[in-house]
Amino acid sequence: MELTPALREELEADVVTLCQELIRIPSVNFGEGKGDEEAAAQYVVAKLQEVGIPSKIFESAPKRCSVVAELEGTDPALPGLVVHGHLDVVPANAADWSVDPFSGLLKDGCIWGRGAVDMKNMDAMILAVFRLWARHGFKPKRKIVIVFFGDEEAGGIFGSRWMAANHPELFAGCSEAVSEVGGFSLTLSTGKRIYAIETAEKGIEWMKLTATGLAGHGSMINKENAVTRLADAISRIGNHKWPQRMTKTNEALLRAVGEITGHKYDPENLTPILNELGSISRMLGATLTNTANPSMLEAGYKANVIPQSASAVVDGRTIPGFEKELLETVKELAGEHVKVESLVSDIPLEVEFKGPLVEKMIDAIKAEDPEGIPVPYLMSGGTDNKALAKLGIAGYGFSPLKLPPELDFLSLFHGVDERVPVDSLKFGARSLHHFLVHA
Repeated sequence: MELTPALREELEADVVTLCQELIRIPSVNFGEGKGDEEAAAQYVVAKLQEVGIPSKIFESAPKRCSVVAELEGTDPALPGLVVHGHLDVVPANAADWSVDPFSGLLKDGCIWGRGAVDMKNMDAMILAVFRLWARHGFKPKRKIVIVFFGDEEAGGIFGSRWMAANHPELFAGCSEAVSEVGGFSLTLSTGKRIYAIETAEKGIEWMKLTATGLAGHGSMINKENAVTRLADAISRIGNHKWPQRMTKTNEALLRAVGEITGHKYDPENLTPILNELGSISRMLGATLTNTANPSMLEAGYKANVIPQSASAVVDGRTIPGFEKELLETVKELAGEHVKVESLVSDIPLEVEFKGPLVEKMIDAIKAEDPEGIPVPYLMSGGTDNKALAKLGIAGYGFSPLKLPPELDFLSLFHGVDERVPVDSLKFGARSLHHFLVHA
């Protein structure tokens, strides 16, 4: 199904409207089980039903919703493909924004609002492509399972994890999956555009640290102060210099960028190549090592009472192959008076940047941007692909966007004034269509 000018216009108009309307549904995830994807799920079901695609809402807890639909393939011998997004978004403090974060406002050539890049833009692309197919009677070669998960922004406990554990039959026969944060462009200093396709992501190790000590009056000398013990442990962990670990994915990316820009690949001195990557270098730098960042502290109940215990939460992220190193190091740095517990532990992922599906992603980018150079990358965060990986499904990030060179794209994730350029969104819908038609 090739995009004629009329079909292209139809697809592009639909994806813009869908993105705006999805943003206007405040499907906010506050964490700790406090979220509500119900209205967004109902919207997705309605939009699929408009074109005759049946779907079903799965509710893991009150108002914690995921949506699943299935398109039958013309060749039952082929393995199925999962195409998935998530419906939840992180909170937004309206006072910090220059626009209403749930307005879906079209301004300065962009659609503004929470979820514009994470990830209601991709949700809109998925809906727009499959709605176009349904309206014109196109059927894919392989079965496609379409999923819109809940709770991705809090680890997927009420979303992808719950779905994989309780309804694995929905994904039976599927070998691969595609989702968010991949296929976006970055313009190098040479003017060349690379497109970063996500083939790996760091693992998650969220830890609770609890220090114990001697409770007492705040006016007394106390050498067994739990707060002091915790503060010392957190300082050691937060300031620890983790060793560099090179993965296959990062080596492939850095070698490619070095070749494009004329810099020799030297794992002992990556600065020249990292400098070529601009804003993305911050994220990439975090994928060269394990990381452990203290993020929450809790202690005490009165100014003149030294508490018996104090606690903290540390956000740990692990490089593929070095998961044990992080937990063991944190326990050592915490010391004898601080207990370390794992709150959320999830695997890192890494798949090869090759094979028929990857070739189809590359072809899709080249079809829309012949000068674009697709490369693999390792993402510092995590996606719902982790839950599907436990079912034996290889996951990729492919939500393509051709971005303006000056846009600091990664800073928009969970950031203030989140927005997606309209032209980028249209490019994404066309590229996703091309990829899925041939996948």
